[in-house]
Amino acid sequence: MQNNQAKTPMKVLSTPGHLFSVAARGFVRLSEARLKPLGFGVGYVPVLVALMNGGTETQRDLARFARIEQPTLAQMMVRMQRDGLINRTPDPADGRSSLISLTPSAESRLPEACSVLFAGNRDALDGFTRQEAALLVSLINRVITNLDRLVSADPAA
Repeated sequence: MQNNQAKTPMKVLSTPGHLFSVAARGFVRLSEARLKPLGFGVGYVPVLVALMNGGTETQRDLARFARIEQPTLAQMMVRMQRDGLINRTPDPADGRSSLISLTPSAESRLPEACSVLFAGNRDALDGFTRQEAALLVSLINRVITNLDRLVSADPAA
């Protein structure tokens, strides 16, 4: 009996939550290393994608799209502006707000950044068939949907 109790904490390292976390950290490390020469950070990607092709958004809408808290996004916007990736212009519909858009420099580098990220995903899924990769994406999306539902229903989350 005591032996089973001793193994129980080790089992947590085999749970989907822990394995997702390990995989996510691995993807972040790989992506950061590959994006750095382009002047992008992996955290910038959702914002860059939301603004590509001349798009403009408010910070509030970008936070929703990127699924991050507004204070976190505000800090990232400061870094992105410092790095010459975004422009801010006053929002004509709301004088307290700004519209955010990509700089021409960021827009021109974004296709290469996407290629780098796609290559990283292909490399990480080496040995997977297309069907296995599609199934993995489908399963991960289901987990994300479940987590979104659970977090929105839990006031402590």
